[in-house]
Amino acid sequence: MKKKIIKIAGLLLLLVLGVLVAVPFFLEAKIGDLIKNNVNKNINATLDFSQVNLSLLRSFPKAELRFQDLYLLTRGPFEGDTLFKSKSISLEMGIKELLKGAGEPIAINSLVFDEAVLNLKTDMQQNANYEIAKEDETKSEVDTESAGFTFGLESFRLMNSEISYEDLNSGILLKVKDIEHKGKGDLSLEISELETQTSALVSFELDSTRYLDNTKVMLDALIGVDLKTNTYSFLKNEGFINKLPLVFEGFVRNFDDKQEIAIKFKTPSSEFDNFLAVIPEVYAKNIKDVQTTGIFNIEGEMAGIMDDEHIPEFNIKIDARNASVKYPDLPKAIKNINMDLSIKNTSGLAEDTYIDITKASFAIENDRFELSSMLTELLGNTKVRSHIVCNMNLANISKAYPMPEAIDLKGLLNADINTSFDMESIDKKRYENTALNGYLRVDELRYNSNNLSGPLTIHDASMEFSPARVLLNNMNGQLGKTDFKIDGTIKNLLGFLFNDEKVTGSFKMNSDTFDLGDFMSQEDIEEPGKDKTALNQENKEMAAEKIQIPAFLDCTVDARANSVIYDNLILRNVKGQLKIFDQQAILSNFQSSLYNGTLNLNGYTSSKGEIPSFSMQVDMSSVNLEDTFKNVELFRVLAPMAAALEGKLNSVIEISGNLNDDFTPDLNTISGNVLAEALAVKLNPENAKILNSLNSRLNFIEADKFNLKTLKTALSFKDGTVNVKPFTIKYEDIAITVDGSHSFDKKLNYDLNIEVPRKYLGKELNSLIAQINEKELENLTLPVKATVGGFYDAPIINTDLTTGIKDLTSRLIAVQKQKLINKGSEKAGELLGGLLSSKDNKKDSLSGERAENVKLNDVLGDVLTNQSKKEDTATLTKDSLAKEDPMTTTAKGILGGILGGKKKNSSISKKEKDTIN
Repeated sequence: MKKKIIKIAGLLLLLVLGVLVAVPFFLEAKIGDLIKNNVNKNINATLDFSQVNLSLLRSFPKAELRFQDLYLLTRGPFEGDTLFKSKSISLEMGIKELLKGAGEPIAINSLVFDEAVLNLKTDMQQNANYEIAKEDETKSEVDTESAGFTFGLESFRLMNSEISYEDLNSGILLKVKDIEHKGKGDLSLEISELETQTSALVSFELDSTRYLDNTKVMLDALIGVDLKTNTYSFLKNEGFINKLPLVFEGFVRNFDDKQEIAIKFKTPSSEFDNFLAVIPEVYAKNIKDVQTTGIFNIEGEMAGIMDDEHIPEFNIKIDARNASVKYPDLPKAIKNINMDLSIKNTSGLAEDTYIDITKASFAIENDRFELSSMLTELLGNTKVRSHIVCNMNLANISKAYPMPEAIDLKGLLNADINTSFDMESIDKKRYENTALNGYLRVDELRYNSNNLSGPLTIHDASMEFSPARVLLNNMNGQLGKTDFKIDGTIKNLLGFLFNDEKVTGSFKMNSDTFDLGDFMSQEDIEEPGKDKTALNQENKEMAAEKIQIPAFLDCTVDARANSVIYDNLILRNVKGQLKIFDQQAILSNFQSSLYNGTLNLNGYTSSKGEIPSFSMQVDMSSVNLEDTFKNVELFRVLAPMAAALEGKLNSVIEISGNLNDDFTPDLNTISGNVLAEALAVKLNPENAKILNSLNSRLNFIEADKFNLKTLKTALSFKDGTVNVKPFTIKYEDIAITVDGSHSFDKKLNYDLNIEVPRKYLGKELNSLIAQINEKELENLTLPVKATVGGFYDAPIINTDLTTGIKDLTSRLIAVQKQKLINKGSEKAGELLGGLLSSKDNKKDSLSGERAENVKLNDVLGDVLTNQSKKEDTATLTKDSLAKEDPMTTTAKGILGGILGGKKKNSSISKKEKDTIN
């Protein structure tokens, strides 16, 4: 019997478990569709989720309903914006709640949000993206007791969540992130208590001014809940803003159309430590062992009605008196810290809120800083009145406050500045309604950091303020080797500060020595105790940052300098105009002396696009060739062969392209044109590797005999290749035409066409030409072709005589043939003087043109017959000439030793004569 009862109980248990497992599969889809349809029917938004899971086992005896990837998209003016989303939302409730009919309230016991994000926004027309509820025109009154949910919450939780609120009209931006919140209580009772724990990071911004930046906020609160009167009271509460403790008391009561608020808060103690606790650690530094004296209090109260037209009246006081701060490792203290600040509203109207800084001051020894300011109508037409007085030895700051090790600040600063303005005048650019006057002076100001190549010293400078402009007078200083003196005018300072307008100005700068290298930041500075890996990472991050020409600048600088140094380039007597506008730096008529000549620059550099670019025209006149190609990398890239030249250079260069992030040219993108004229040029044979190699191919050429006194050429370059427009140079009476290109890595691809005059062609050939006795043959030349390959430092030269010899032979035969026709065939033998007689006595079988061709080929040493068997592209090299081939030897004799190494007499050897005869 017992066994039967156990079996029946087991079967029932299995049946119940089966039902608990199976039921959710039937209900999940129904619940999901039911929620989507009902919610979307009643809101002007779209609710959706990826899936819904129902479990009757996970939280048994309660049911758990979980929504995955839930989101709510807005419509109307915020079409497509995400109002709310959450990775998951879990609800726990009694199983019987799932069986209730339509219209019956469902009690929720536990609610958990994971990675929830709520984005609240109000646009310029005061449309709010959270106003999504549809008005129900069929009901005049909603019966809240007969429908919807009831919250009998035992626990609720937010994990890693975020809330943001942005009001575009008022310029308010509030972000609360990394929210961790949990609480427990029973909201099903009319009167209950909620125990909550909350932590978050808060950022708050008003009119682009950030007042809180990821400030840590914590609150442990016991909140009394009275659902009958809809009142929430602070019973026992302690919160922290950063490390500043605050205690609360009071209540919030909700009505249908308003809220009644009565809250008081204060610091539980009045030590000045509380002030350092509220300052973000990045500014307060390590406050663990800091010694403080004096009093610091924050207290406030807020009471009144909050509705569409009113806010509660409030008064928040911040008070510091006779306080001091002494960091343990520093010799001086910050003393006489006094602060009297209040934030008030006494009318309940938001626009009447104001901030009164009666006094904020501190001193370091005899140095002092004082500020007083009044900001009224904060949420209306904000009005500002401020007065700043400062008399300070800046070196004392680092002796009293822990500055970064890399920063070295010294000098005297004196300022007395008054300002008064209202934001409506600023917004409407009526700057004449503003008041700004006073002065700022510095004396022997010294500033140094890792971002500079060395210390920057301002020996003396003063600024005079007025609403229309700021005058900069006699600012003279030093940075490394660079000295400068600047005077000028800054305009539209208020428009720049408040309306993001461009700040305009005009300046005059004079310098004896201006070294551009002084404005390059130091690299690889190893700070003591700093991890080298971290340092390298910082350098990489800095290198990754693009240099940008500021978009807010619109200024003109008329500059003069006796010397401007860039790398190893020294410009003398420099003058010109620099205009910065629309993220461009424009050079106009920038003139200087360079290598005993003159230089003129015009062009621009721009960082406006995604990739920075530049375009420049460079005019050079009578500059020293040797120095230019030795020191200017651009010329070494564009014309490496010109490094062998000595003399003067006139040149016009047009160049453009992209810049790297550090503003150095990207050589793979630059293009342009060059017109160059070399005057009184001499050739330095030691640097003429190409011509020396050519000399090894053509025996008669000697590098130091080139006539380069008036050398003109034109270049164009693009995609890393320089193309040279054909130009001609003279070697004594030999013309050499150069055509081709080279790459930026000095790879050569040139063709040389050399016209060799008849006097270099050998005694026998010149004798033959003399016998023909035709005027048109007096200026006869032999074209010799050469190719130049390889690299500039290791050129490869090949020569080709084949085509030239064929052309020469054909021309001689054509001239002689025409002469025979003109003279008559009976006179031909006498005119040639037996020159055409056959050594084989084959006169019978040869006559006329046939005989003429055979005998002239004999005179040329059978060059034509021999070369015609080879390809037209064949070349004569030293190796081929070294062979004692009779045909080659004869060619060398007749051509007067054009090919070969050592110079030889143009007379033909006995062996060559025997070959010819």
